[in-house]
Amino acid sequence: MRESLEARRKRATKLVTTLKKAYPDAKIALDFETPLELLIATILAAQCTDERVNMVTPALFRRYRSAGEWARVPAGTLEREIRSTGFFRAKTRSILGMARALVERHGGEVPRSREALVALPGVGLKTANVVLGNASGEQAVEVDTHVFRVSQRLGLARSDDPDRIHDQLVQVLPAKELTLATHLMTTHGRRTCKARGPLCPACPVKALCPWPEKTRLTSAKR
Repeated sequence: MRESLEARRKRATKLVTTLKKAYPDAKIALDFETPLELLIATILAAQCTDERVNMVTPALFRRYRSAGEWARVPAGTLEREIRSTGFFRAKTRSILGMARALVERHGGEVPRSREALVALPGVGLKTANVVLGNASGEQAVEVDTHVFRVSQRLGLARSDDPDRIHDQLVQVLPAKELTLATHLMTTHGRRTCKARGPLCPACPVKALCPWPEKTRLTSAKR
């Protein structure tokens, strides 16, 4: 029988409660001190590991401290500085365009509304929600690759479109814990519900997961 929206909400609340116990250290993996630093780091994190971004950003954040300073960086210089994060030309265009827009439209400050953030060059819904949820004190869902996978395996959402996954998750996750729920699912995806070889026998939410392709212990492992 198809699960009702209300039943899914109740199960989502149980999932979040259980995951909080399993991963009490769940938090954003990117290092930052200001909303601008998080915005830059999140743009750099596209198609790149958080670990690599955290290796690159300390020197950048010491060198460029304001949107105005970022806006004035020569493209060639920034490309060299962020090359190891991959897609460095596209990321340079995004960062410079975003920084210039901050200066021109917002007095160099990172806006606190989702609409204003997604209107910035290079900033989509995912990036906007990372900043809102982790630097602006708002509740927001970030659909990264782990949340995209885990939420569908857990039967909380279903779509090929990350934005639709976002909208479905907002409907079922506890409204006051959207940001934490994101970190919990990301941590669960990294440590347990992996893309390949998920550790289903050791999964803390196995009893609440309807995924039909759960892995099981082989006789050799019993």
